Amino acid sequence: MKKLNLIFSTVIVLIIFSTFSFAQDAVKVDPKHYKVEFENDQVRVLRISVEPGEKTAMHSHPDGVVVFLNDGNGKFTFPDGKTKENKFKTGQVIWSPAVTHQGENTGKKPFEVIQIEFKKK
Repeated sequence: MKKLNLIFSTVIVLIIFSTFSFAQDAVKVDPKHYKVEFENDQVRVLRISVEPGEKTAMHSHPDGVVVFLNDGNGKFTFPDGKTKENKFKTGQVIWSPAVTHQGENTGKKPFEVIQIEFKKK
């Protein structure tokens, strides 16, 4: 019985670890919503498009700047299960520290965002 519990516990830990511990590149895990518009050795510029009611895959971003191209409502879910609701305004620009999250468009209209990710030297 102890051996079975150990195996089960190990499998659960591996599943959780593989899901949340490794940085998941948004473009690789969710190409439907994330498109590379420009990239060089210093930055990567993403266009993020999410329809009403859609959720993105859990993914990670390095430090960067986000520019909102239209008004929107969104919710972010973090690996620990905590959530944060946000309202975005057209033209709003924010600093975004490195983060792992899942996004959701909770509004009634599609929203579009440009995210400039900074590469570490």
